[in-house]
Parts: sequence; C-alpha cells; structure tokens
Amino acid sequence: MNSDLLQRRAHWLENYSPQLRICEQGRVVSIGDGIAWVAGLPTAAMDDLLEFADGSRGLVFDLAGSLLGAVLLTETEQLTAGTTASLYPKPLGLPVGNALLERVIDPLGNPLDGMGAPDCRGWRRLEMASPSITQRDFVHRPLYTGSKVLDTLIPIGCGQRQLVIGDEGLGRSALALDTVIAQRNADVHCVYVLIGQKRSAVVNTIGLLRDYGAMDYTTVVVAEASALPGLQHLAPFAGCAIAEYWMRRGKHTLVVYDDLSTHAKTYRELSLLLRRPPGREAYPGDIFSVHARLLERATCLSADEGGGSMTALPIVETQQGEIATYIPTNLISITDGQIYLDRELFTAGFRPAIDIGLSVSRIGGRAQHPAIQREAGRMKLDYLQFLELEMFTRFGARLEAGMERAIRRGRLLREILKQERLAPLPIEFQLAWMVAFNDGLLDAIEPQQVQALMAELEGRVEASDLQLDDPRHVWAARIQEWLGEWLGEWLREPLPSAAEKER
Repeated sequence: MNSDLLQRRAHWLENYSPQLRICEQGRVVSIGDGIAWVAGLPTAAMDDLLEFADGSRGLVFDLAGSLLGAVLLTETEQLTAGTTASLYPKPLGLPVGNALLERVIDPLGNPLDGMGAPDCRGWRRLEMASPSITQRDFVHRPLYTGSKVLDTLIPIGCGQRQLVIGDEGLGRSALALDTVIAQRNADVHCVYVLIGQKRSAVVNTIGLLRDYGAMDYTTVVVAEASALPGLQHLAPFAGCAIAEYWMRRGKHTLVVYDDLSTHAKTYRELSLLLRRPPGREAYPGDIFSVHARLLERATCLSADEGGGSMTALPIVETQQGEIATYIPTNLISITDGQIYLDRELFTAGFRPAIDIGLSVSRIGGRAQHPAIQREAGRMKLDYLQFLELEMFTRFGARLEAGMERAIRRGRLLREILKQERLAPLPIEFQLAWMVAFNDGLLDAIEPQQVQALMAELEGRVEASDLQLDDPRHVWAARIQEWLGEWLGEWLREPLPSAAEKER
C-alpha cells in the first residue's frame, strides 16, 4: 500500500474522536424545465451548490419559505421527485490557467473539444466582487481592433467596456471576431463566450478562430441553445472568471459576451419558473444588477495590483434598430460606450455598418497613441458635418465651392472607411491613410480607385520601417513619395509639395 496513504490514515486515527455528527439532507419535491424545488436544508444560502443522490448538481437560486429553488447545472435521467439532496462543501467555480488556451469548455470547466480535462493549476469562483476603486487605474493603453472606424474614430482602451449593439445579421459577431483576430501579436489573452447559440454557429465561430490562428491565445466558453438554462446563465461569469485570473497576474485580456440579449432572456426564463414577480417586459427587477455585477469586473488594474486589464465587448441585439428598449438601455448605462450597427448603412454597402453618429467611446483619445489622436482629432467632426451636408444634396440644393469640396472629401472618407470582415489592419497603416487624407493627398482620387490604393499603401507601410513614434513630417514625406509613384498616371498634374500647400 502507498506509504503516503498509510501516513494519512495513521494521522486520521490519531486525531479521531467519537462524537455526534449532524449533516443536513433534503429531498426533491418537484422538478422540471431545469428547475428543482427542494425541501429541507435549512442552512442553505443563495448561490450554494447542491449535490443530488443521482450525481446531478444544482445551484440555489431562490429561497421561498419551506422550499428552496435550484437551477440545475447537470442532470441525469435518474433525477426525480424524492431524490435526496445535500449541500456541496465547495462554492461554485472552475479551474483556470494557461492550460485553457486553445480549449473549448463549458461554464463548469468541462472540455467540449474531445480532448482531456485541462491540467489547470488555479481555481476561481464564478461570482467575485469587482476590484475596488483603489485597485483600479485610468484606461490609458489602446486595444487595437484592426478596424479603420474603431481604431481612429471610436477608440477602445484596455480595461474598457464597449457595447456592440445592432439588429441581427448586421455583423456584430464578425466585428468581435475581427477584434480577437487582431490580437494575434499583441500578447492579449482572449475569452470568447457563446451563450445560447445554435450548434452550427458555435462550430462556425470556432472554425474561424482556428483558421486565422486565434485559438492559440483564446479560450471558448460554450453554453449552446440545447444546454440547461442554468449553464447558459453562468456562461458569461465563467468567461469573466477565466479572464480575471490572467488579469490578476498582470496580463491584458479581452472577453467577448455573445450575446447578453440571450443571457437576459435566459435569466428571465429562470426567474419566471422560480415564480419571481415580473417587471418591465417580464424581466425580473434585478436584471440590471446581474449585468452590472458582471461588467464591473472589467477594468484596468493599477501597477501595485500587477497592471493587468480586462476589456469587455458585450453584444446585445435590437429589434428594428430600437435602442431604447429595456436591456439595451440598461447595458448602455453600464458600459463606457457603444458601437451601433445600422441596417440602412449595411444595405447601402457601408461595412462594417457602424453609425458614427450614434457610436461613442467615453474613453476618447486617452486610449490613443498621440500620433493617432492628432490625426483623428478633427476627422470625426468633419465626417459628421459631411453627413449633414449630404442631406441637402438630396433636395437638389446648389452649394458653394467650399461645400462641394467638403462633400467630395466626405464621400472619399466613406469609401476609405469601408473594410471587409476578417481582415484586421495594423495601426501603422491606419496612421498612414489618415496622414494622406488630412494632407489632401487623396483629394484627386476617384472613389472606385480607393480600395486598390489602400491595398498598395498597406503593403508599402508593412514593408517600411516606419513607427508610430516617428515625426509626422517623416510620415508625410514618405507617403507623398509613394503616392507620387503610384498615382502619376492617374493625375493630370503632380501632387503639390508640403511647402506649396502651405503657400
């Protein structure tokens, strides 16, 4: 027999003392739709784990007089009324650590990718208090998404909570996938949480992450549509706990919650089954606190706490573009900004269909590199003014020369901002096209030539040694040289030099 086992048994015998031992035992009164009502267990508290005699597990979700309501996390066919239940000695949590990278798991940490259980060294509770004010730092480090619109006009910083909002089919998930793919060489650990999605959508998402090499630094947490409602409710908290483990160790992390509309509906379903009083749109009164409790854990930690960060990209669905409904307005008030996708822009061919007027980042330029902030400073205002001016042209109004030029530049900028999905762009290229646009070097370009020019410019920037910290005049001179080579045959006269432009 193993010597360690013998020593443990000897130690147990030495410290054993005969005494009366009392343990609680309850029994299942009724069960159905992922809910179990249990009698007994008088010391049970909210969020305690229950273990049933058949091996099933549940989470205490409601205390009602002599009964307690539990949402099932695992369920066997043998679980019926009369099954005994007892309190599980350990709180609800899951294993965490670097072993979860490249893995697909459920909210309890069980593998779903056909591989063995991850060999994790850490363990973390799903429900944790958010960091205190003294543990937090200002958001100051940019998180690049690879999107022309986001990285320039609606910047996101590490530790920010940025909502992605829009109707179904407008590219909300594609935008989140682009952001994950853009972290390939950024040393950012990503967690992608799929809540209540069809299996085909889950397989497609995982396949895209594998095809683009993003699974190397990503963990996928899945609670598909066929999973128990209790697991769907816990999925975002599991993803948050995984990212929080890395954040507490000084890493920068990104969590995508796809999507919180489905999560809210699942929570409403559980609450109604537990006979809680419904509120607005039949949601329970505490739905706001549930999402706030989740999203407040995303932050940027101070240097004394390791300097890590957790950036959250919650996704929410709207109906017919209505953002004033209950769940969207709740999430807008919790987050640090929103990215609004518009159906009219999508059908008009502007993709990603981000409505710059309704989208905002409350962090602003504090999360941008000074060179990017300088070039993007006036671009958003100019573009919004162009949108207003363009409305007058629909009525056949005659415009003066200055307005005509503003409209032409606005239409050119709209073509530049178009971008294919799953094609994140480096930030150096973002700076290059902004310098070219702000200096008027692209004013003579026709809209149909923009995409070819952008592809050429991206290749030149990638092959060059230009850095964001290089002086602006170095960028301007190099870009003007490139444009002179490429566009000489397209232009009737050569591009003016910087000195000539100033005169």
